[in-house]
Amino acid sequence: MRIGFVGLGRMGGNMAERLRRGGHEVIGYDRNAAISDVASLSELVAKLVAPRAVWVMVPAGDPTEHTIQELAGLLETGDLVVDGGNSNFRDSMRRAAELEKRGLLFVDAGTSGGIWGLEIGYCLMVGGSEEALERIEPALKTLAPENGYAHVGPVGAGHFTKMVHNGIEYAMLQAYAEGFEILHSSQFELNLQQLASLWNHGSVVRSWLLELAESAFAKDPSLSKIRGYVEDSGEGRWTVVEAINEDVPATAIAASLFARFASRQPDSFGMKVIAALRNEFGGHPVRTQ
Repeated sequence: MRIGFVGLGRMGGNMAERLRRGGHEVIGYDRNAAISDVASLSELVAKLVAPRAVWVMVPAGDPTEHTIQELAGLLETGDLVVDGGNSNFRDSMRRAAELEKRGLLFVDAGTSGGIWGLEIGYCLMVGGSEEALERIEPALKTLAPENGYAHVGPVGAGHFTKMVHNGIEYAMLQAYAEGFEILHSSQFELNLQQLASLWNHGSVVRSWLLELAESAFAKDPSLSKIRGYVEDSGEGRWTVVEAINEDVPATAIAASLFARFASRQPDSFGMKVIAALRNEFGGHPVRTQ
């Protein structure tokens, strides 16, 4: 199929390349003219044949909002927009309703696979109508490995399930981080790469993340070149908010999110308060600057 692709960064560029390798004709647009096939969104739309399909792969929030709004003014009745980024599912539901008034179809495709997706394929959680899914399915089959995509529900369901997927990822990463820190701090001279490799052979904690841990320890056994600063891209926060909305206890995911906040505080004021209080009530020593 012929498809427009907006956003040719780390994920989008590889996805466009995988589609091309699969025999699809991809017309890509990126603000970086050096990697863009066209100079503007209007030129991209002009090069597509109705009914058009445009896959948006830009950062969530304002970049996605502005891109979809501009596309809405350029596309025609029956055309399709896919948001494959990490948008909030409520934004996706709103955007779908707005596009429907213009006669446009919308799909929210939660996408997982990272930089490895070009070779391995992408896991795709797709929300939208049956008509929209049928239109974009040739691309989904190419992007995903075998059994790697599913129509999970109406618009919003794709980004909702990807949000929870990433919330689970937060907690898994935190569990590995805490475990390896205990190992690293122990009295034993342990080889963390060896253990990561060992646990991936028959252990109940084996996983692709553990394979990546083995790779990271192989490059830098003590991770001395990496600062312990961890960003969050939104989905973990949204997962915790939805857990609150639904009265669901999500203690591990919430704790993993707050741990990321702590990683950004080289000298936490909150920890200063605790140290000061322990000194006040118990005479416990404090460390000065």
